[in-house]
Amino acid sequence: MDITERNKKVLLIVLIAGCFLSTLNQTLLNVALSGLMEVFDVTAATVQWLSTGFMLVNGVLVPITAFLMQRFTTRQLFISSMFFLFIGSVLCACAGNFGVLLTGRMIQAIGAGIIIPLMMTVILYLYPSEKRGSIMGTIGFAIIFAPAIAPTLSGFIIEYVSWRWLFIGLIPFLLIVIVLAFKYLMNVAETTKAKLDITSVILSTIGFGCILFGFSSAGSKGWDDSVVITAIIVGMIVSALFCVRQMKSSDPLLNLTVFKYKVFTLTSFINVLITMIMYADLILLPIYLQNGRGFTAFEAGLLLLPGAVINA
Repeated sequence: MDITERNKKVLLIVLIAGCFLSTLNQTLLNVALSGLMEVFDVTAATVQWLSTGFMLVNGVLVPITAFLMQRFTTRQLFISSMFFLFIGSVLCACAGNFGVLLTGRMIQAIGAGIIIPLMMTVILYLYPSEKRGSIMGTIGFAIIFAPAIAPTLSGFIIEYVSWRWLFIGLIPFLLIVIVLAFKYLMNVAETTKAKLDITSVILSTIGFGCILFGFSSAGSKGWDDSVVITAIIVGMIVSALFCVRQMKSSDPLLNLTVFKYKVFTLTSFINVLITMIMYADLILLPIYLQNGRGFTAFEAGLLLLPGAVINA
């Protein structure tokens, strides 16, 4: 399929806009967690599931997205992901209790879990190897810029308006991206009648889900709790079975042969460590600043801004 440079740029702009809103949405609540603890009368261990649950759904969806990209068109997947973000945002904005808010976040996470792997694959398909570095850099800046402004933006909204505007404010921008996608987004690859390996999906869901649940619950239950230990052990065993199945399969759900390249493996390991530190900092620091040091939401957001900007 021959795609002109102009169409590539339009496609890239639409994808980056969607990815930016997805990443912004992912980190927008971090400064708001302390306020939401009071609004819904929940503990820090409970409220952090608004972030942890979001990442849990993300993690489960990433392996399945590889199949979805074979089975459905670029337009179908991108627009669907934006609709999930839109529906989740509406639900969160109208939430009357914590359960509804968490459900809305989970629905948002479905959209976010699809869009980033989709965008990376589209770029690999559209651009030759010598151009991918600069394009990835542009996208990386968009992905990092969203968390950079999120704390301050969130703090301002919490301080002067209402936490519901964290979601209401996203809705018009999501609608604009959906309209642009309907008008300009084209398909970059042909679909195939790919078969979904249900066993691999179940193994990846249980494996990744149990590991994340175990680590997330350790904060409230303690590392010596039987539920935490059991969840982590079961998650590791099931994840190992998932990996073995992928390596033996002729058409794996997730191609793990890339880990034969030492540089890729080392980079992935470093990225995991950085992400763990970054997300722990993004969740814990705002709660500490507001509950422990008496900062307002806006002050906490401003304090986090310099580090996030330098990171971007």
